[in-house]
Amino acid sequence: MPRASTTRSEKIKTLVLAGGVIHEGIACGDAIQEALEEAGGFAITRVNEDLSVLEAPKLDPYDLLVFYYTLGELTDAQKNGLLNWVASGKGYAGSHSAADSFRECPEYRAMVGGWFVTHPHFRQYQVSIVDSQQPITEGMTEFMVEDEQYITDYDPRDQVLAWALWQGKPAPVAWTKSWGAGRVFWLALGHNPQACRHEMYKLLIARGARWAGTRPTGE
Repeated sequence: MPRASTTRSEKIKTLVLAGGVIHEGIACGDAIQEALEEAGGFAITRVNEDLSVLEAPKLDPYDLLVFYYTLGELTDAQKNGLLNWVASGKGYAGSHSAADSFRECPEYRAMVGGWFVTHPHFRQYQVSIVDSQQPITEGMTEFMVEDEQYITDYDPRDQVLAWALWQGKPAPVAWTKSWGAGRVFWLALGHNPQACRHEMYKLLIARGARWAGTRPTGE
């Protein structure tokens, strides 16, 4: 059953959904939830594994979905529930293997803005910020992580916020995009719970989630 935290009206009503195979999905979900709670401003409900929560109208109480899940399959009801909900003006913030979920669903890939292709061995590498004036990356510069670098194919219309080199070429580390009236944020970092507790990861996931879950001024 979902478990809800405090529900103050000014907080972003947030569903954290974690699970799947290969990665330590639930433990990573715990670390992500901790980062959001530490940042403040999120009223969090947590669900593990249960993709039926994506079926309409179960997402209606929320403004934001924070998603850490690997592989799996979506039913038509789950796919339509999620994509229509985001397009209605809601927010989606996916981490790491969120770009490797539901491989047989091209509509989900289109919503996220890209998909997993490969990764080098778990290692240290440098992340470079593209625009330090953007709200998610404001004041940030280059930093080092120890993580599994996701290499993705992606929509050239994505607004890439950070890059890391792979075989001499830049690969996206974070991007934003729109889906209908909704906002989408994806962050490549976060292979395991330790990576999800890196200070820069925590800052990026909290800022990205807050951006995705906030409707633009005037709406």
